[in-house]
Amino acid sequence: MDGACERRHEAGNERMTWWVTLLVLFGALTALLFTGMPIAFSFLGLNIAGAVLFFGGAEGIGQVVRNGVGAITNFSLTPIPFFILMGELLLHSGVAMKAIDAFDNVIGRVPGRLSVIAVTAGTVFSAISGSTVATTALLGSLLLPQMLRRGYHPSLATGPIMAIGGVDALIPPSAIAVLMASLSGISISGLLIAGVIPGVLLALLFVVYIIVRVYMAPGLAPAFEPQKLRGWMKWRPVLVNVTPLVAIFVLVVLAMSAGWATPTESAALGALATVGVCFAYRSLSWENLGVSLAGTASISGMILFIMLGATTFSQILVFTGATDGIVALVSDSQLAPWAVLATMLAILLVLGCFLDQIAILLITLPFYMPLVQLLGFDQIWFGVLYLICMQLGLITPPFGMLLFTMRGVAPPEITTRQIYRAVVPYVCLGLLMLALVAAFPALATWLPAALKS
Repeated sequence: MDGACERRHEAGNERMTWWVTLLVLFGALTALLFTGMPIAFSFLGLNIAGAVLFFGGAEGIGQVVRNGVGAITNFSLTPIPFFILMGELLLHSGVAMKAIDAFDNVIGRVPGRLSVIAVTAGTVFSAISGSTVATTALLGSLLLPQMLRRGYHPSLATGPIMAIGGVDALIPPSAIAVLMASLSGISISGLLIAGVIPGVLLALLFVVYIIVRVYMAPGLAPAFEPQKLRGWMKWRPVLVNVTPLVAIFVLVVLAMSAGWATPTESAALGALATVGVCFAYRSLSWENLGVSLAGTASISGMILFIMLGATTFSQILVFTGATDGIVALVSDSQLAPWAVLATMLAILLVLGCFLDQIAILLITLPFYMPLVQLLGFDQIWFGVLYLICMQLGLITPPFGMLLFTMRGVAPPEITTRQIYRAVVPYVCLGLLMLALVAAFPALATWLPAALKS
């Protein structure tokens, strides 16, 4: 009896230990983030303190250094700079603007025409850009002034631009998808391809909503007579300015799915093709090439610096028993797998209201992936659900990154409250897509399987 009591007492102390450790780690992390310290420095500082505390002095520091070297030399991360470079080149060379003008010619007199153009052009731009912020900044700078000048309601002018910028997280090439796959051990090519159908369907939902909304309330978007181009003159800009961009997307996806190239090689092909397209349009100069390379280096460096702490943070959680404790807690709860999944997704949605997407990745994946394996969920399917939650976090008040991006490009007369209200319908549509993918996993898993067969 005494032996059994002692074992229970020790087990209780062990459980209390990992709970206390977990609370201390996340309490310290929360405090650092709310002080305004950058995510990379917050995780790095926490990891150094945790490594010294749990791994021991110089040995702990040595472990942080080894993890850092392993993180920044991880080959699976190399597609990210190439994907980001593609978007930077299209943004600074003006090629993306040519595509927007082409859509302006062919989209007829539909309700909310300029908002529909924003979604359509944003979808194509998402297919060749690895940066959600770049997509939102580009469309906000180019289309928002025109929409406001023509009398569009601020909600119909800003909402679609922010919403379609978030879809960039789903449609390849997506830097956040590559980062998630690298951290979780999911197939990079599989996750990138799996986001295509949900991303396109979500964009279609946005278009349908805009048309129906303006049809019901015409005052939101005054009628505008498009240019009366006919025949070849109407479709020539699409063939010249849009087809090459779609071809780059097809090249990247086909090279990955057919096994002709690794994700890194496919990304390099896409970047090379983008340089070629910009050169063919005579839009590539030493100046915009330098700006694009500098932007790529800045964003990629930030991501790699954040990765310095990712491995150490996961190791600390495993070493202290926090990861095993969470998995055991869920396993012992006897909850249905769907209930656990719903809870996991709900946590992501709540965190998305307050934290950056990369911070959410680093915080949750060490716990989520063991649970996914325990419950037997398809990793690609779960990855798409996770990315949809990340997409929603980009546009969810109060701290969605794309809300701040829109605040930066919008004129002063548009208030922050108007920007927040403008994204609410699109958040609801994103939740609808999340439910559809959860109920019909084939929306995420069919295309990767079909292209591999």
